[in-house]
Amino acid sequence: MQNNIHVVQIRSENGAVIAAQVKGEKLQLLSASLYDLALLAANEGRALSDVVEASATDEALDYNDMIEAGRLLSPITHPDPAHLLLTGTGLTHLGSAAPRHKMHGKEGEKSNSEEDITDTQRIFEWGVESGKPAGGGPGVQPEWFYKGTGHTLRAPYQDIQMPAFALDGGEEAELAGVYIVNAQGQVFRIGYALSNEFSDHVTEKQNYLYLAHSKLRDASIGPEIVIGKLPEEVRGKVSIHRNGSVVWQHDFASGEQHMCHSIENLEHHHFKYATFRVPGQLHVHFFGAAVLSFADAVKLQDGDEMRIECDLMTKPLINRIKVMPDESVGVTAL
Repeated sequence: MQNNIHVVQIRSENGAVIAAQVKGEKLQLLSASLYDLALLAANEGRALSDVVEASATDEALDYNDMIEAGRLLSPITHPDPAHLLLTGTGLTHLGSAAPRHKMHGKEGEKSNSEEDITDTQRIFEWGVESGKPAGGGPGVQPEWFYKGTGHTLRAPYQDIQMPAFALDGGEEAELAGVYIVNAQGQVFRIGYALSNEFSDHVTEKQNYLYLAHSKLRDASIGPEIVIGKLPEEVRGKVSIHRNGSVVWQHDFASGEQHMCHSIENLEHHHFKYATFRVPGQLHVHFFGAAVLSFADAVKLQDGDEMRIECDLMTKPLINRIKVMPDESVGVTAL
């Protein structure tokens, strides 16, 4: 089986977005952005790995130098960020229900009967029962949320901005699938990325119907997209650093071995909607987190560094929190 290919994107000296294949500590530049290469592969029915190999140039740059120079971009971007959609699913991992059930239930509440079970626990149990249907085909649909567009997708090592009106901000370490829609409306998976699906858990805790509000925050993926097969198990570590010290850390596990939904089922229930099969669209679809610093009563602060690493990637995903000043927002009649 062919080894997975790791791809990043950089800003060239003339301002162009250029993809590069990771070769150890070197980046072998490709001839175009990952969006252009993926769209070419999808429209021509070619394997993306073949297109990447064919587009390789003779120029190589130092990976760490690109990070230090601030030239590393999100591993996928769209020429028009409005056509890059960020969405996700929750309650997909076998360890994800407990913190969410505690968040959405009453303080000290015990679920001893069907009447006491929260909607969170109920949806999780549906996933356990029918999220991986035998023999293939669609299973039960998962929890789903909209997160934003490419305008709020932050590059690795870039600040994640927390709006002044937010009640909180917390990391969510997880995997994401990255997809493109070709000219005929057919969906293709580009690959997988490590992600920080940053959310406002205090807002969500007020009432689970505020989940939609809590998700409309920045996110980050990368530094790399892995083109190839996702292992059954992916193991990693997420940590919070403040003033040079680790204030919280936790191991996490993902991949279908640790999920109550199959990736295929999550993909089906997202792309069954025609609005997500518009030619030229890009999608970053978050697969769900199992551990949260919020669940351990950690409150993140301005300047905190969120670090996520896993055995699937060659470098960690690092972002800092930047609390934004208050701004006046109003609507003007035309």
